[in-house]
Order: sequence, then structure tokens, then C-alpha cells
Amino acid sequence: MTSDAGPSPATVGTTTRRAGFVGLGLMGAPMAANLLKEGWQVRGWNRSPAAVRDLEQQGGTGVEHVAELRDEPVIIFMLPDLPFIEEAAAGLLETWRSAPPAPGTLLAVMSSVSPVAVQAFGRLVADASGGNASVLDAPVSGGTDGARRGSLAIMAGGSPEDFERARPVLAAMGSAVRRLGELGAGSLAKACNQLVVGTTTAALAEAAELAERSGLDVAALFEVLSGGLAASRVLELVGPRLAAKDYTPTGPAKFMHKDLSFVLEAAANAGAAAPLASAGVDLYGQLVAQGLGDLDLAVVRQAVANLARL
Repeated sequence: MTSDAGPSPATVGTTTRRAGFVGLGLMGAPMAANLLKEGWQVRGWNRSPAAVRDLEQQGGTGVEHVAELRDEPVIIFMLPDLPFIEEAAAGLLETWRSAPPAPGTLLAVMSSVSPVAVQAFGRLVADASGGNASVLDAPVSGGTDGARRGSLAIMAGGSPEDFERARPVLAAMGSAVRRLGELGAGSLAKACNQLVVGTTTAALAEAAELAERSGLDVAALFEVLSGGLAASRVLELVGPRLAAKDYTPTGPAKFMHKDLSFVLEAAANAGAAAPLASAGVDLYGQLVAQGLGDLDLAVVRQAVANLARL
């Protein structure tokens, strides 16, 4: 008996456990590795072939073109920003225009992107796929250490149905997975996260410079601060790098400038004031202009030090 019902709905739950992964960099590679450890079949693409070979050595499968992932029930994108995602996904969307994917196919944008622009991307995907694919924005927090440990905080935005379909794959990469609202809500939550992280790191960097130039031991200062109201996860994780002036990249500092720009965009869209985000955009913009953008976020201390010499 034949049927004209079309392709079966994509399943992202425990029965299928298949995923495509686009972007195998500092964050993406350990995230994909955790999927493999949890028994997922992962087919991955990366601009540099070496990262694809590493995935294959761990049991994954490499592809030469993102469009080859067209039949995966969920395709994860972990690229620096939405324009990179749109470029990488162009061939994929083109194949869907001629032959739509299975209903329920998900594109999970796990990068830090504009809350406004990701909604437009969602409309583009829906149009190209004939309504069969949708976008879930699910940015992460926790850095490379959280990515390796599978303990990322994942902030999702999308329909309740899309979130429930994506939950198993997200849970394989994070320990705190939460839906915040419709598409764009995850990216807005990440922007709020970056507002706190970026400005707190900048404040700690400024405190470190002030303390050291005044004759205090920065490590001792941070130890005392960690026992009081100034204690925070940012102080715990970034404080030692700030004190030691260790700027070995765990994530490029230049991305904080981008992320705080998203805060300003979202604030303008909501009619909210964002004075600290404005100051942060200026400071991290100067950091990038000083040529420090590829170093760790802690390098904002060097950017602050450089301002004292101007």
C-alpha cells in the first residue's frame, strides 16, 4: 500500500538520537563530544578539516557540506554569530526549498546571537522548509570548562513543542536546561547573562589594577572579596586569571563586545535603559581596538591598564 502522507515527523528524542553539528570550535567540539559519549550519532561540519577529523576519531561522522545534514532531526549551530550561521545554512535551506525536510525538524542556534535577528532567521527557515523546520535559540553559559563537563546552562527560546523535542539533545550537553519563552527569549536571557558577566569582569579588572598600583596583593584581595558580598561565580572563575594576568583564551574577549551590543539592541527594542551595557560596549570596543580581542575575557584588565597610559 502506498501513502501520500509525506515524510514522517522528525524525532529528536531517545528513539532517534541523531544530530547534526555545525561548528566544532572551542565550545562546539566538547559539546559534540558529550553527545557522542551519551550515545548520540553525530554528523559534523567545520570550516577547518582538523576539527572534523577529531570528531571522527571520537566516533562521529564528518561531512563536507552543511547541506548533507538536511535529513537530521536536529541540527545544532555553534558558530560565532548569526551571519556566520546564515552563510553556513544557505545551502541547507536551498535544498529544503526544493525538497522540504521531515515535519518537526529543528535548527538549534546555540551561539550568542541577536534576540531580534534570530526571530527573522526563524521566519527564513520556516519559509524555506515549507513550515516543516523551526528554529530554537538555545545559547549556553559555562565556558569551555562547562562544555567539557556537560554542565552548561542552556537558555532556550521557542515553542513548548519544539523545546520538548529538543530537550533530550540539550540535556546531553547541559545540566541546567530551561525554556524562557518564544523564539528570541533564549538569546535575550544570554544577553542578560553577558551583561552581568561582562560588567562584573570589567569591575574586577578595574579593582585589580587599582589595588596593584596602590600596593595591594590582588590575589589576597580577591580571596577576601570572595568571603563577602562581592563573592560571585565570575570572581571564582575569572578572578584567578585576572590576578595572574593569565590571558590564555578560554573564549575570545572580542565576543563580549558583540554580546553587549545585543544588550543595547534589546534594550532599545524594549524601551529600557542600559547604562552599564553602554559603558561595557565602549570598554570592550577599546579592548578590540587595542588588538586584544582574541585573548581571554580576563584581558580586559590589560585593556584597563592601557587606558591609564593614554
